[in-house]
Amino acid sequence: MADGGFTRDGDPDGAGTFRILHVSTGNVCRSPITERLNRHALAHRLGDPYIGGLVVESAGTWGHEGAPMEAHAATVLADLGADPAGFLGRELLDEHVIRADLVLTATRDHRAQVISMGHSAGLRTFTLKEFTRLVRAIDPATLPDPELNGGVVERARALVRAAAALRGWLLAPTEDADEVHDPYGAPITFFRSIGDEINQALDPVVTALTGVPTRA
Repeated sequence: MADGGFTRDGDPDGAGTFRILHVSTGNVCRSPITERLNRHALAHRLGDPYIGGLVVESAGTWGHEGAPMEAHAATVLADLGADPAGFLGRELLDEHVIRADLVLTATRDHRAQVISMGHSAGLRTFTLKEFTRLVRAIDPATLPDPELNGGVVERARALVRAAAALRGWLLAPTEDADEVHDPYGAPITFFRSIGDEINQALDPVVTALTGVPTRA
């Protein structure tokens, strides 16, 4: 699975996997950055990209099917140590939502679009920053030990359930707090600020998913 993400070898779509879907508009800027940064962070924490059963992918609500990642997005990823190579844009389809265990969107509008597609997506769809805020409030001691039976996959499923239960109680401080703004057409400096923003939002999520803190 060259572009499919991190999955347990030999079980790409079975019960031993947990599929994370990142969604933005064109799938050439924000969601590719988030997908590849997430993959990079998971490999860094877990040591082996095929440990844990995690699959990371992305798509766009108005996705440019088959399009390369925007050049500034690729530059930002390389600057942050992640690999932009081989990426191709995808239009968000029903099958992507059906298969996803967790959908993380760039904005609230994207979240609403995913939920409007149906497939009981409401309890597993969040904006990235919303999910980060909720994850910070979850006691990691209440989550399954990733070293025990079920591993990272069971921990990830429990994390999503806990975040969904908290959503109505832990609201965003401002309307803008859960948004990652679109850098498309902007200068590289703005892309870098968005890349840093996404990277910072992903860090506590990856820690919560894997049970492994940031490595120096």
